[in-house]
Order: sequence, then structure tokens, then C-alpha cells
Amino acid sequence: MGGIDNTQPFLTPLKIIEQAQGGVMHGIKASDHSFAGFGEAYFSTVNFGLIKGWKLHRKMTLNLVVPSGEIRFVVHSASENYTGRDVVPVLDVILGSTQYSRLTVPPGYWVAFEGVGRERNILLNVADIEHEPSEAINYPLDFFRVPNFHQF
Repeated sequence: MGGIDNTQPFLTPLKIIEQAQGGVMHGIKASDHSFAGFGEAYFSTVNFGLIKGWKLHRKMTLNLVVPSGEIRFVVHSASENYTGRDVVPVLDVILGSTQYSRLTVPPGYWVAFEGVGRERNILLNVADIEHEPSEAINYPLDFFRVPNFHQF
């Protein structure tokens, strides 16, 4: 595990191998420290200027990669004591072609994501468990307030 704290969200830089015929974009390997098992993999899209979230998984570990477009992820801890609903993100990052990395989010964190690329914004989630609607909590976008996060 190399001293990585898997109880906190973290980024893992990924390789893109460019070739004349097309590139290879790494995602996740079973030997990676963020690999917690395989439950399912799915793609999601988010349109430019729109936000999906807030969602908290109680059991699922997310491994999020953006192979196309640019997506801003805002992550904050459910264990923080908030005054009102103003939050300070644990992590606020834009992933895609300019920063090709994997975002690992363990259970217990709120996540929302915004399409910031003008073209098609696609994310891949390699989750450690299959989707179970009962293990996730959803809040409307205006439930938490994050500075400079276009929620309305």
C-alpha cells in the first residue's frame, strides 16, 4: 500500500501512451493501491455547465477517470461539522485531458461533478461493489454551498 491512506480521497496520475494509430489510456489495474475489488464499471456523461450530485456512498469505493472532456469534481467529508450548509471541499479538481488522473473516493464522502468541457464529458467509474440504491444517499444541489461552484 506504500503509505497511502485509503480512507481519504486521492488522485493517481495515469499514463496515456500515444501511438500513430491511436492512444492507450490507462484506467486501473488490480495491482494499484486504489483497487479495492471489482463490482461494476459504468460510464456517465455530464453536459457542459450542468452538475450531478450530491451523492454519498456508504459502502462503495469510486475510482473515477475522465477519458473524454473535462469534469470538475467536488468532494467533501460527511464527518465534518458544518456551520449551516457552507462546505470547504476536501478535494476540488478538474480531470480530463489536461490532468489525466484517477480520483479514488472511499465511502463516507459527498461528491458532485460539473461538466466544464464544451464537448462530450464522459467519466468511467470502476466501483468495488455493484450498484445498490439503498447504500447511497442523494441530496439536491442546493443542499451544500461550495465557493465558485455553479449550482443554480
